[in-house]
Amino acid sequence: MTPGTGPSPQRPESRPGKVVVVGQGYVGLALAMRAVEVGYDVVGFDQDEERVKRLAAGDSYVEDVPDAVLSSALATGRYEPTDQAGRCGGFDVAVIDVPTPLSEGNPNLSHVEEAARILARHLRAGATVVLESTTYPGTTEELVAPILEDGSGLLAGVDFHLGYSPERIDPGNGSWNLVAIPKVVSGIDEASLAAVKGFFDRIVEQTVPVSSTRVAELTKLLENTFRHVNIALVNELAMFAGDLGVNVWESIDAASTKPFGFMRFTPGPGVGGHCLPIDPSYLSWAVRRNLGRPFRFVELANDVNAGMPDYVVRRLVHALNRMGKPVRGSRVLLLGMAFKRNTSDARTSPGMAIAEALASLGAEVRVSDPHVRTEHLPFMAVDPTAGELAGADAVALVTDHDAFDYELVREHARFVLDTRNRIAGPNVELL
Repeated sequence: MTPGTGPSPQRPESRPGKVVVVGQGYVGLALAMRAVEVGYDVVGFDQDEERVKRLAAGDSYVEDVPDAVLSSALATGRYEPTDQAGRCGGFDVAVIDVPTPLSEGNPNLSHVEEAARILARHLRAGATVVLESTTYPGTTEELVAPILEDGSGLLAGVDFHLGYSPERIDPGNGSWNLVAIPKVVSGIDEASLAAVKGFFDRIVEQTVPVSSTRVAELTKLLENTFRHVNIALVNELAMFAGDLGVNVWESIDAASTKPFGFMRFTPGPGVGGHCLPIDPSYLSWAVRRNLGRPFRFVELANDVNAGMPDYVVRRLVHALNRMGKPVRGSRVLLLGMAFKRNTSDARTSPGMAIAEALASLGAEVRVSDPHVRTEHLPFMAVDPTAGELAGADAVALVTDHDAFDYELVREHARFVLDTRNRIAGPNVELL
């Protein structure tokens, strides 16, 4: 493909056309809402029939997309949630926002492949396809492009535009939303880059063009690997500091006063969601596959962060032992089952791992989370009332939602293991 020889990109000032967003999770739904807001006709395609029904009824399952925003989009007549692939036809721009999980430690791109096959059947000359799902460098050109070409009979960079733009959504962040976060954009050639940039220039306040899709793919992995490694550092430091009799939280506060050369990270019960437990492993896998060498920082960070739920359980067991109570038969209340504060996302949540480990030891586990739907919790869900707090032999604050009444916890719980440094008191022990 020769840069700059592809079809002419849609001009940013031209009339918005039809956008298909494949995947209506926390990334895809937010993008669909914004695309409607700026004037596009949007099809939100998702193979989950129940999700589609809820969207069509104006019932959002994503905190960052309130029901009112979803209802407004539906009222325009320019947003159509659907699980029917045939409704994807005639698009000007299609964006792939599907999960990219790990299967036995290896990247599972089956959802990306299926999305590309669906779009290929409806791809037409001059259209633009953008992959946003997190993946390893080379996916856009080596995997997505051939599927689109084989299914459409068109050539990437000649007949249609193709690019990669990593999602940077931070669920629950009221300051940095989809519009405000700078958007890295890329294309397989200059014309594709122009088309991808032209689309996202309508969506966000600032786009950041890079020279290739591989650079953009690595950018996303670098961002999350940076966080993963530094969180692992403070997690391990927290374990050692506790044994040394040092308050690691106070040390972090003090270090944070340095105006240069230090970035604040805090320990916790483990990492969850899609990004940190998974994305760095994509980079480690790609390094091993292509270079035959281990990415030691990532693998060490994986080991440390994956071990944090077990460390929390050990701390709870030791606390119960000090009170003369065996873990078997003791009631333990876990506060916060989402992986992140003020969100409902419980994917790979450390809270779930902690609950399962305690249950396997014979503890009576109860959980409380104001954001996670009770049907998604395989343990007895309760409200953190004074009675529930007093009735627990131990309480662990796993995810520090703002909705919790921390003064109530401090007053009524017999013992609290606070993994987030939100509660102070004689009955509170910090991670």
